[in-house]
Amino acid sequence: MSSPNVAEVTSETRSNADAAAAPQPSRATRRKAKKDEASEGLKAGPVWAFLAWVLTILFFLPVAWMVLTSFHREVDAAQNPPAVFAPWTGENYGLLFGRDILPFLLNSLTASIVSTLLVLLLAVPAAYALSIKPVEKWTDVMFFFLSTKFLPPIAALLPIYLIVKEIGMLDNVYTLVILYTSMNLPIAVWMMRSFLAEVPKEILEAAEVDGAGLPTVLVRIVAPIAVPGMAATALICFIFSWNEFMFAVNLTATRASTAPVFLVGFITNEGLFLARLCAAATLVSLPVLIAGFAAQDKLVRGLSLGAVK
Repeated sequence: MSSPNVAEVTSETRSNADAAAAPQPSRATRRKAKKDEASEGLKAGPVWAFLAWVLTILFFLPVAWMVLTSFHREVDAAQNPPAVFAPWTGENYGLLFGRDILPFLLNSLTASIVSTLLVLLLAVPAAYALSIKPVEKWTDVMFFFLSTKFLPPIAALLPIYLIVKEIGMLDNVYTLVILYTSMNLPIAVWMMRSFLAEVPKEILEAAEVDGAGLPTVLVRIVAPIAVPGMAATALICFIFSWNEFMFAVNLTATRASTAPVFLVGFITNEGLFLARLCAAATLVSLPVLIAGFAAQDKLVRGLSLGAVK
């Protein structure tokens, strides 16, 4: 009964011995193979770099054209073909502050910043319960968060308008804060869960052994480790809130109108004031650009924190 096993062991031993006795490539051959792989990578590198530059320029051209047009007069901006080398002027920006753009910017900043802080305050504990200390049927919970984004916002506009009108919250910036928080919370939970899943559990277990409670673990251990992920989540939520237009234009009138609503004022029955619109769009884009530039190091680390390594 043991002879087949002995034969199998013998054949396996012979195959291993043959593999060991097979001629191994010399060091020069291996070095040449590495050089060939490196040369192939160098050949493909410039092609990908060229394509990356082309795509970057294509995406940047509309932004550059918007900024350039904002320094032109309305007559020059309306020409076809466009007057690229038309004389520059800063009167469009002066007209913006003459139309009192500051309240619109302050409303956008209030709604975006407060809603982003509330989103982080709610998303971090929820993501902690779904990743580090997973609750029962946590996949169903994640699907529920995702399912809230299935409904188009326009479909919920009428009932939301009627509810807000009934409680007397029309033209109130805190109505936008509540709406933006509920809109961005599912995305933030999904993002923060992937970030918190990378937190070493040994550190958390050591903190629990030392007697640290849940608030202490979240504030003093989880938060410092997950700062890049929180920065990436906060920036994305801030951008979504800053650019939101549909609820802002329908639920506000004069006191709580945001910056995107201000831009619509340049599309009138008299025509399109293109130069002033480009100046306003440039000015409205600055807070998002400044926030992205200030948090770019944490943004890159945060977006790669949950990546497959």
